[in-house]
Amino acid sequence: MVQPMDDTGFPQDGAAAAPGPMSDHDTAKPASKDGAYRVLARKYRPKTFEDLVGQEPMVQTLENAFDTGRIAQAWMLTGVRGVGKTTTARILARGLNYEVPGTADKPTVRLEQEGTHCRAIMEGRHVDVIEMDAASHTGIGDIREIIDAARYRPATARYKVYIIDEVHMLSNAAFNGLLKTLEEPPEHVKFIFATTEIRKVPITVLSRCQRFDLRRIEQSKLISLLRRISDAENIRISDDALMLIARAGEGSARDSLSLLDQAMAHGGGAIEAEDLRQMLGLADRARVIDLFGHLMAGRIDEALGELQAQYEVGADPAIVLTDLADFTHLVTRMKVAPKSADEASVTEAERSRGREFAEKLSVRLLSRAWQILLKGVQEVHAAAKPLAAADMVLVRLAYAADLPDPGDLMEQIRNGRNPLEGGAPQGGAPSSGAPAGGGAPHGGGAQAIAVGMPRGSGMQGDGPTMQGADSQERGARPQLSTIQGGMPQQQAVPQPQESAPPAHTLRSLQDCVALASEKGDIPLKVKIQRQMRLVKFEPGKIEIQPTEDAPADIAGEFGRKLTEWTGQRWFVAVSRTQGRPTIHEEQEANQQQLLSDARSHPTVAALLSQFPGAKVVDVKVQASEEDEAALADPLLNDPLLNEALGDDEDD
Repeated sequence: MVQPMDDTGFPQDGAAAAPGPMSDHDTAKPASKDGAYRVLARKYRPKTFEDLVGQEPMVQTLENAFDTGRIAQAWMLTGVRGVGKTTTARILARGLNYEVPGTADKPTVRLEQEGTHCRAIMEGRHVDVIEMDAASHTGIGDIREIIDAARYRPATARYKVYIIDEVHMLSNAAFNGLLKTLEEPPEHVKFIFATTEIRKVPITVLSRCQRFDLRRIEQSKLISLLRRISDAENIRISDDALMLIARAGEGSARDSLSLLDQAMAHGGGAIEAEDLRQMLGLADRARVIDLFGHLMAGRIDEALGELQAQYEVGADPAIVLTDLADFTHLVTRMKVAPKSADEASVTEAERSRGREFAEKLSVRLLSRAWQILLKGVQEVHAAAKPLAAADMVLVRLAYAADLPDPGDLMEQIRNGRNPLEGGAPQGGAPSSGAPAGGGAPHGGGAQAIAVGMPRGSGMQGDGPTMQGADSQERGARPQLSTIQGGMPQQQAVPQPQESAPPAHTLRSLQDCVALASEKGDIPLKVKIQRQMRLVKFEPGKIEIQPTEDAPADIAGEFGRKLTEWTGQRWFVAVSRTQGRPTIHEEQEANQQQLLSDARSHPTVAALLSQFPGAKVVDVKVQASEEDEAALADPLLNDPLLNEALGDDEDD
């Protein structure tokens, strides 16, 4: 049985229940003519291009095409669920066949009044507008029926329009059967395809269609739409509740209207944000921000208690972590782009507290929290006990937030400051790595790293102190106080640091590579290895020939870094003289030579002949430490190296 067309007008801005172009009533009705309730997504389905929300680029393109007569033979509508693909297809079919006797007799997007075919098309019962669900009609037989029927002219309308929904579900044979007709259809036939999986549609089909990507509806526009519809339905709903629905809808009008339908039934005429949170298992946004603050301050006890409290009132642990990730993203955006705080979708609480966090937290810490939360959401979804998994994610996040930045620690040690000062609890604090007091980390990571750094520094005079610290693996706290008192005295003596350490004595590009690796400057290390051809190397002066892909300022950057790291002035000049191969090129050549020598060895050659298909993939050279150092540096002109590689040419 075909349902009659709903005459309820689409609600417009500034009107609670504005009649649409096909409306005969001034107010919205809660039920259709036969008394059956119609859900909001069907009741307020757009009937004109002006009713479409958030798809202005597509409407503008179609308007220009119709005005100039450049009407395509096929359109491909793609987008996520609930953004209006099928509705747009029906409106497009209505525009193609729009006809008002004595007023309009050509295709148009200005559907100002009901035309001859409009009602039948929008109700899905027009004889010349055929809708097919490809999910249930996937075979070549269904497409063959379309091809056979396309030869005949439309019965009453201007065009025969085929709307194929979920077109990606068609079989390969069906797609192939459609190609010829789709490429050269009769002049009276138009195709409109809709899909949520555009990547599954063959490129041969896409190339024959005009593609429109229907965008997710912006949150502010979605809230405005929900407000107009709720006013038309005489439903009292708070702004916070509308924002919750719009967020949960994720840019889908149909999903948002379905949630509004459910909220209307749940609230009984008045909808508050708290009712929605209980209905959807959402967490209070303000409490999520409080939880974020506990985690960033390292207060594990308070964070776990807050999660438990939200869980007891019905919040899903996975949703709580997702909201935490959303707020982390918001704070990060406020830090790098402060204007994002002025967006309409941001609440006042998020705006004020987000700015506070953005001023205090670093981008590195926020990025670390983001990664932990993303991985944590997946863990909670896969866990047998979601709450326990969420607890572990919060513990991991709190400790990660408390970890000091390795670069800051290195800078403190390099400048002679004690990294333990101010970072470790005073008095009877717990041991390194254990939560302090109320379970918070409070510098546990800083203590472990600060003790380890001087131990590997190799400076004279540190041996007795650090050996004393090593002698007590369990009771490390008493020894930490000894180190705390001793480190400033040792670092206050500048003589060991002023003497040039061997690592800063540069004799080759390989030494520069080692220095860049020691300083943690991996990008410069790669540039030295792959983008510099050495021409001349002298103390304080280097001449290089950059490769074609090297940046323009490579010489200046190289010189500045060497001067900063060594304390000596270095000049790096770009030479027009042809330089020797890069370090990477020489290493590759040496490796290939080793492989060639290995294959030509009698024993290896005999093995390869006995095992067809076998090949030499790598060569390991057994050598002493001195020989290994020589092998690692292809720039050294070492006779032992040349003999090992079988290279008689001058290096």
